[in-house]
Amino acid sequence: MTDEALIEAYKQSGDTSLVGELYKRYAHLVYGVGLKYMKDPEEAQDVAMMVFEKLMVDLKQHQVQQFKPWLYMVAKNQCLMLIRKRKGHETVELPEYNLENDEDGGMESGLTAHLDDDSDIKEAQLNRLEEGIKTLNEEQKICVELFYLQDKSYVEVAEITGYDLKQVKSYIQNGKRNLKIFLTKQNG
Repeated sequence: MTDEALIEAYKQSGDTSLVGELYKRYAHLVYGVGLKYMKDPEEAQDVAMMVFEKLMVDLKQHQVQQFKPWLYMVAKNQCLMLIRKRKGHETVELPEYNLENDEDGGMESGLTAHLDDDSDIKEAQLNRLEEGIKTLNEEQKICVELFYLQDKSYVEVAEITGYDLKQVKSYIQNGKRNLKIFLTKQNG
């Protein structure tokens, strides 16, 4: 049976063994996507299991024309969601950035306000930065997190998100500007 025929049969019958057949065909590909993004074999295996559990619900709700590319996007989005969640719980060392003295205005300059030696102040500043990132629109948020927090290049951000290079640069630049405005208001 074709992938599409299996999906249609699953929608009609609810027989999970049909999704199991899709799993047999594509588990290695989903695992590969998980490994590419998560960089850890165990996490990649977890992603594969999550994706196929998700398929049991999603295949009933979505009209899937081409299963393989659709599955790739589901797996990729699952990885990005997990990365975002994980980044929200990790302490990330950020480059120094002085809001009062941003002469170059370039996209490559640092992102955070100058962090003092006092850990309570650093914690408060990092919390404000996290709050600021939450205020960005989805495109800016994803691009800023990938570029600054995961240290990805413009090209890597474009590959991960599917945005073209000009969009990525624009989202990062606008996100940085919006964060600067947010942090300035918080500090003022």
